[in-house]
Amino acid sequence: MVILQVRLDRVGKALMTTILIAEDNDDVRAVLKRLLNRAGFSVLTAPDGRAALSTTREHRPDVVLTDLDMPHLDGMELCAAIRKDPAPADTPVAILSGGLQPGDPRTAGVQLCDVLLKPFVNGDLISAVRRVADTGRHHHHAPLFCRGLTSPKRAGEAVGDYAVHALLRVCAITML
Repeated sequence: MVILQVRLDRVGKALMTTILIAEDNDDVRAVLKRLLNRAGFSVLTAPDGRAALSTTREHRPDVVLTDLDMPHLDGMELCAAIRKDPAPADTPVAILSGGLQPGDPRTAGVQLCDVLLKPFVNGDLISAVRRVADTGRHHHHAPLFCRGLTSPKRAGEAVGDYAVHALLRVCAITML
C-alpha cells in the first residue's frame, strides 16, 4: 500500500510533497530517489551541495535531505546557506550520515531538523522524512539545543543489510 503525502495549493489542487536529495554518490542517490518515490513523494536530486542550494532556491522543496560529506558544500554548509537565504530559510533540512554519532557537537547550532544515521532501515527513513515534512516550513531559532536521542523500536537489530541506528532530533521547532 502506498500512502501519498498530499498538500493543496491555493485553489485546492493536490500537490505532492517534494523532497530534495543532496547526495554525491550516484548509487545512493538513485536508491534514495526510488525509495522516496515509491513512498509517494515527489523527488528532486542534486549531486553536490552547490547544486542542492541552487535547486532549493529554484524549486522550494518541502524538505531537503542531504548527505554530510559532499563536494562544494557539505551538508552542514548547505544547511547554513539555506538558513541565510531569506526565501528558503524556513525549509526543513535533515542530514543523512554515517559520519556522525549521537550527540555529535558538529550539529549544535546548525539549525537542522533531523539527523538520520546510516545505515538505516527503509521504513525508518521514510517515517523520518514524513515527520519532517509533516512539521512543515518553520523558522529556526538559535541557539538550538539537542532534544536528545530517540531510539527506534528495533535499535541495533540487523534487518537485511542494514542495522537500525538512532534518530537524533536537533531542531527546536516553532510553528507559525
